[in-house]
Amino acid sequence: MYIPPAFRDDDKESLRATIRAARLATLVTATTEGPQATPLPLLLDENEGEHGVIYGHVAKANPQWRAPVLGDGLAIFMGPDAYVTPAWYQAKQETGKVVPTWNYVAVHAYGPIEFFDDADRLLDVVTRLTTLHEDGRASPWAVSDAPPDFIQAQLKGIVGLRMPITRLEGKRKMSQNRNAADRAGVVSGLAASDRPSDREVAPLIPV
Repeated sequence: MYIPPAFRDDDKESLRATIRAARLATLVTATTEGPQATPLPLLLDENEGEHGVIYGHVAKANPQWRAPVLGDGLAIFMGPDAYVTPAWYQAKQETGKVVPTWNYVAVHAYGPIEFFDDADRLLDVVTRLTTLHEDGRASPWAVSDAPPDFIQAQLKGIVGLRMPITRLEGKRKMSQNRNAADRAGVVSGLAASDRPSDREVAPLIPV
């Protein structure tokens, strides 16, 4: 990922927070048949390894897990993002030398990928992923709510994945390259937007 110095995020907790907050990630692998990618909910186990270990699962019918992986896998986690119009910059009135851009948060995690079909390991991954996304709901659903034989049958249709993270890259592009007046204009514009996602980005911009 191209990361200009002003946008680099090297804070370990910030990177992990972005991974935890991402509801859907993209798993990318290079193969002899070309790159393959699958959108997936992924789980970060922060207690394993230096940078943590990522767990998830793909459909058994998905050809991605069958193709031998060349080098490391890549998991892409996106945080809040928003379009930034030049109309919000003070520089527009002063010089007119402005162009649109996009503010966003992204984390790329790299590591060797292991695919597995062991039923006990699969059940653990499915249970942990379910708990992660059901936690906080008024009436959370649990894997144990379904009949055991039904769950065992469902597990036969998926393949688990484990990726120990060997390298993390973080990018937090939040108008840091603009002056204070321009950043203030972006904050004001995003905060007044009808889009909830825009309003989520507004407080992330340094003022």
